Amino acid sequence: MTQPDANTLTVGQGEDRRVLAVLTRPARDPGLPGVVWLGGYRSDMTGSKAEALCRQAGLKGQACLRFDYSGHGASGGSFRDGTISRWLEESLAAFERHTSGPQILVGSSMGGWIALRMVQELRAKGEGDRVAGLVLIAPAPDFTLELMEPELTDAQRAALERDGYFEEPTPYGPDPNVYTRALFEDGRENLVLNGLIDTGCPVHIIQGMADPDVPWRHALKLVEHLPSENVTLTLIRDGDHRLSREEDIARILAAVDTLAAHS
Repeated sequence: MTQPDANTLTVGQGEDRRVLAVLTRPARDPGLPGVVWLGGYRSDMTGSKAEALCRQAGLKGQACLRFDYSGHGASGGSFRDGTISRWLEESLAAFERHTSGPQILVGSSMGGWIALRMVQELRAKGEGDRVAGLVLIAPAPDFTLELMEPELTDAQRAALERDGYFEEPTPYGPDPNVYTRALFEDGRENLVLNGLIDTGCPVHIIQGMADPDVPWRHALKLVEHLPSENVTLTLIRDGDHRLSREEDIARILAAVDTLAAHS
């Protein structure tokens, strides 16, 4: 099986210009929808779930698109400049430049929020039929408002006001997570859990019940905002936030296969 093609994509102009690293795999079976990977906060496109999706797409003959948001992985730009709007703009640009025909969006954690916003933006442009389905892995829509703001300490609130950011240790890497005031403010401009999210396509949510970062009840709240038809929720009792075990990845790949078969 051939290796994915490495590309770059320039988004923005002047001081806002950033160059994204992109990996693409062309379709061998144009009758199947492609797969688009949307990673989480501070993750990159070379993680085990993204790699497994790319391998499966190659075996099935599907196109596959992966890329790193600005400030992530191999892409340029400063992480601290990142907001949901900025990463959404990059995701739509990559989608427009490197895909054609229907696509299955696979969003992990924050990538689930971006996937939902992509659907809204594409439908607003009359291109909703470009999305054949959504697979959302431990999705974290509206996480800044719904999950983080209620838990902020006085010291963190003071740091946001004084410094414009605060840092927090993470078990997922040696460097602390950085959360900026701009991220919180921009998050309020991208809320999706404030009404019905009309995706116009099947949605499969996979959520671990032992997830310390995104409580499984957050997935239930998301379901309440989706149309009742064509929504599947899989709860994994011992699943963590990453859902990167072999059995977890098998569930993700099966969900993508099911959506592709019914697209």
